[in-house]
Amino acid sequence: MSERRPAPTVGQVVLGKRLQELREASGLGREEAARALRVTAATVRRMETAEVALKIPYVQVLLETYGVPEDEAEAFVSLAEEANQPGWWQRYHDVLPDWFSLYVSLEGAARIVRSYEPHFVPGLLQTEAYARAVLRAGTIGQTGPETIERHVSLRMERQRLLERQDPPHLWVIMDETVLLRPVSDGEVMREQLDKLLEFAERDRVTLQIAEFASGPHPGTYAPFTLFRFAEPELPDMVYTEYLSGALYLDSRKEVAAHLEVLDHMSTAAASAERTKKILGERREDC
Repeated sequence: MSERRPAPTVGQVVLGKRLQELREASGLGREEAARALRVTAATVRRMETAEVALKIPYVQVLLETYGVPEDEAEAFVSLAEEANQPGWWQRYHDVLPDWFSLYVSLEGAARIVRSYEPHFVPGLLQTEAYARAVLRAGTIGQTGPETIERHVSLRMERQRLLERQDPPHLWVIMDETVLLRPVSDGEVMREQLDKLLEFAERDRVTLQIAEFASGPHPGTYAPFTLFRFAEPELPDMVYTEYLSGALYLDSRKEVAAHLEVLDHMSTAAASAERTKKILGERREDC
């Protein structure tokens, strides 16, 4: 059986879907592909859904079985070898939950990241002090100082994404509650607001505040993030958390529902320009 991984890389997700497309285009079912590998059909399914690593010998046999030309097969194998390389975040395997590893991989590969946050400043925009205060408050459970510092380090490492030459477009809607909830002393919040104001000026960052005055909105249930990718093999995907885990949604119906909510909320929320004013006013009040 193929080796299981804690969470797939985006490359494995893309190539898994491509393997499925090649199998279907060849007219073969999973049972027939499994016979070529001398494994179960379940193993083929797990390869296609990126639940297991892409064993190169298996990939080579499948590509030959599907009638893929030799030059295309060689290119596919090279991509599979690259996709199997561990992501940088695996250095934090000691504190990174399995269910969040895929999130970090998706975040790094996305072209657009749209999110709604009702409670805290999103991790990609947090200062070290703000992140440390939130984590100390127990949002990750009862952990010691060393573990908290590892989480802070991971969060800061994730933020390098926004410093890339071609960063994704980050579009965040935060409830006004985020600005009013104290997480530490005033200095921590002032520093955090300064960082939000800095990012609000960037071309690839859009910040909006859902004001109390605008009333209830359809996203009040829980925070969630929608990823959109440049790769045609990857559909839009939605991530939402609960206390001890997370859900990754990629069905068209579910993604469309979340996208509709985000569009509705972005229309009702304060504009990007008004959001800058709100952040500035809140900064003066701290």
